[in-house]
Amino acid sequence: MTETLTKEMIEAGAALIKKLDEQGVRPDAAFWLYFPDKEQWKLLLADVRLGAEGPRQIYRKIQEILSAFSQEFGELSLDNITLAKPDAPVVALLRTAIRTGSGISGIRFTNNVVDGTLIEDAYIYRLPEAPHKGLALSTKPRT
Repeated sequence: MTETLTKEMIEAGAALIKKLDEQGVRPDAAFWLYFPDKEQWKLLLADVRLGAEGPRQIYRKIQEILSAFSQEFGELSLDNITLAKPDAPVVALLRTAIRTGSGISGIRFTNNVVDGTLIEDAYIYRLPEAPHKGLALSTKPRT
């Protein structure tokens, strides 16, 4: 891919998330994130099942969808996608600044500092409140 987030990448990411939702692999969070040290964009998908199942099954399902519907995703490949747990530091960090609904949004988040960490660039599709796995991630009451 490129160091510029293109319209085609944004559309391919949204199409993939929609297909994942339809196939029952609904990511808890989904966004493009720019990694300046690698000068590349990655579509980051956060999934609570990573803790129980590990990434292999989820990557396999993503690859099946990419192969079956390749015309909808342009140049998007598994190399452009990374998985994370919903409580991964970058996901939690972005969640403190932005929250979306559980649908597919389109929010550009560029050159922002969150809790002292620079987020150079991101394009956020989905970033709802942290999912709960039986016990809440936070025991603080909501204000």
